[in-house]
Amino acid sequence: MCEQKPDIQGRSIAFAVRIMKLVRALPRDIAGYTVAKQLARSGTSVGANIEEAQASHSKREFIRRMNIARSEARETWYWLRLLSETEILPQEQLRPIVDESEEIVRVMTTIVKTARKNEDAASTK
Repeated sequence: MCEQKPDIQGRSIAFAVRIMKLVRALPRDIAGYTVAKQLARSGTSVGANIEEAQASHSKREFIRRMNIARSEARETWYWLRLLSETEILPQEQLRPIVDESEEIVRVMTTIVKTARKNEDAASTK
């Protein structure tokens, strides 16, 4: 039987928890502080914007919020790759969360594209 991934809301909160734990593990030097601040902000913003999207009053607002969440996910992916490339933390330790961030970006891209397509289809009826 295939194990199913949680929905994007569940994944985003679990991702934010992992991000916050990772931020706590960063070294307490200028590089660690710089990345920690950016990573904590963008990594937790993904889920916050998904939650806001779920409460949207229109399809257009939903798309806008999900697009913001996608942008935040891409930024988080950037900071995680930077951590990996600079070896501030070991690459093998970061690989699972880097992979998850990349997958969240893909899921968010699909959600935005599908919502736009559905909005376009609804407006042509």
